[in-house]
Amino acid sequence: MTVPAVSVIVAAYNAMPYLTRCLTSVAEQSIGRDELELIVVDDGSTDGTAAELERLAGEYAGLLRVVRQENSGGPSVPRNAGLDLARGRFVFFLDADDYLGPEALERMVAMAEANGTDVVLGKMVGVGGRGAPTSMFRKDQPRTDVFSSRAYWTLNPMKLFRRELLERLRLRFPADLSIGEDQLFVGPALIGAAGISVLASYDCLYWVRREDDGNITLRSGGTEPRLRFLPRVVDTLLTSVPPGPDRDHLAHRHLTVEVQQLLTHLAREPRPDQEKALATLAGIIAPLWHDGLNDRLSAMARLRLYLVRHEMLDELLELVRFEAELARTPVATPVLVDGGRALARYPFLRDPDRAIPDEYYDVTAQLGTRHHVGRAELRGTTLHLAGHGYLHRVATEDVGTELVLRERDGEREFRLPVTHTASPGLGADEDEGRYEYTRAGFETTVDLTTVAGGGPLDDGLWDFFLAVGAQGITREVRIGNKRAGDVARKPAIHVLEVGGRLRAVTLYATRPHGNLSLDIGERKHTVAPKLKLDDRVRWAADAPAELEFTGRCTLAAYPESALVVSLGNNEGDTAVFRASATGDGFVVRVSVDELAAGVWHGELRLGDWSLPLPRLPKDLPAARWRRRALPWYAKPAPAGDDDRFALQVARVDLVRAAIRTVRS
Repeated sequence: MTVPAVSVIVAAYNAMPYLTRCLTSVAEQSIGRDELELIVVDDGSTDGTAAELERLAGEYAGLLRVVRQENSGGPSVPRNAGLDLARGRFVFFLDADDYLGPEALERMVAMAEANGTDVVLGKMVGVGGRGAPTSMFRKDQPRTDVFSSRAYWTLNPMKLFRRELLERLRLRFPADLSIGEDQLFVGPALIGAAGISVLASYDCLYWVRREDDGNITLRSGGTEPRLRFLPRVVDTLLTSVPPGPDRDHLAHRHLTVEVQQLLTHLAREPRPDQEKALATLAGIIAPLWHDGLNDRLSAMARLRLYLVRHEMLDELLELVRFEAELARTPVATPVLVDGGRALARYPFLRDPDRAIPDEYYDVTAQLGTRHHVGRAELRGTTLHLAGHGYLHRVATEDVGTELVLRERDGEREFRLPVTHTASPGLGADEDEGRYEYTRAGFETTVDLTTVAGGGPLDDGLWDFFLAVGAQGITREVRIGNKRAGDVARKPAIHVLEVGGRLRAVTLYATRPHGNLSLDIGERKHTVAPKLKLDDRVRWAADAPAELEFTGRCTLAAYPESALVVSLGNNEGDTAVFRASATGDGFVVRVSVDELAAGVWHGELRLGDWSLPLPRLPKDLPAARWRRRALPWYAKPAPAGDDDRFALQVARVDLVRAAIRTVRS
């Protein structure tokens, strides 16, 4: 019997009417039914699920296998039953409420096989108001691991697992838990996986909120079931991940997500139960939380854990109420700025009776930095920048903002002063106008000839940052992704005289983030494609001894006198003719009657950049003129195999001319 690529396992309990769409989405997968095995375990449904499964089994004969059992009270037993029957190289657990994107399994299997990974996370999309996790799906990650990604922040089992991994680790869902069973299955799988893939570029799983809110994962249950699974999760981390940054990375999730959820339920319970649950929780988190982890945690999470550790029940209940209110308001929590630090005005800040250290309120590192660039314009060798920048919730007093120009692939940076300007009304469109930033504006000019300690910048990519300072606090922000519509709409290549020579300078916005950068020396933006010469060469209509070249130069700026046609002949003579601008084009007129005798070759030059001149047409008539009363001519010279421009300039041989005249 052929082994399918994927076994899709669905645990179904009273899943109508969602079940039909769920199973149809599997049957219609682009990977093809020959590569699929669909196992549905009916966990004692009473709503018509059994009848629908019987109908679909007939429709999808050979694909759908239905298993019926007595109700087990949770998803673990039916999922395990399906896993015991699975034959596929991969397994995908799908809840009966949800459904797959048409190409989900084909794409996920392809990613796993191409990268040799054991688990694939496919992008999830919430349906019907259900929130789906997003932080791990910012971009495709062909191969990563649980410690280098955000994969651990989604511990639901709706993922593609290599079945060999599950069998090697002997993983099954614990049947004695009503919630949290998925964490004790998925967590060890992610930790033990040889590699993890993240497919963020395709909507793989549609995560549905049922109209009756009957999703298993949305059910409550209070603190008791959470206090049953959380110690086991902690034990898994302690036994499978050594102390250090890797363990802290995983612990971060549980010390924030699970603790917050548990406290929300704790707030609804009777006082004796609250006290008991809090004491238990304090013991659970003790092995995971240490001071070295605090830098990873938000101030709110640190404060929450501090109150749990010290079993400060009344303060915790107040904090839960505060967080609930905070979630309902668009206004961010005010801060107290003191000694170069910003402290969130959360409950009990500097309350002498509680004596909670300031570090549990310190949000300095989390302060948002807002900016907008209203002008970024290169005029000659001077760059003009203007806009505003401020620290969210910090009044613009004692401002001390600087512009920072930093080499992307090096260690050099240059800090430049700015002129602070008024910004009346700034802040009115956020936080319901609670905070004002009246002196957040800035203006500055950057002289490219002297910016680097009195000299020009070296070739390379240079990124712009704003070191926004106020009241002794400074935070840096990469600038440009918030800018006026006419700022850096497309890369503008300038050829400028900097440091005694012509250099390419491009002001541009990076992709996809849109940050402002300078490209010095054509690291990303090249000059040559901006120079075009027309193939047609002709004698000027008003000057029969002037050869006329035309073309286009789409550079944003260049020294007009530097664009020339440069000629040289086989005798070592040279001649240069400047271009003249004509709208978005140029014309160069070469006075051949000024050239010495010889065969001339040439090119269009702009500093160190050059383009070969086009070959002269064979039928181009000769130009004739007199020099010191003697007749001269210029005509196309016989060209070699290199197809170069070749112009022969010579004095007419009067004897030969007379002989030709007599013969004719």
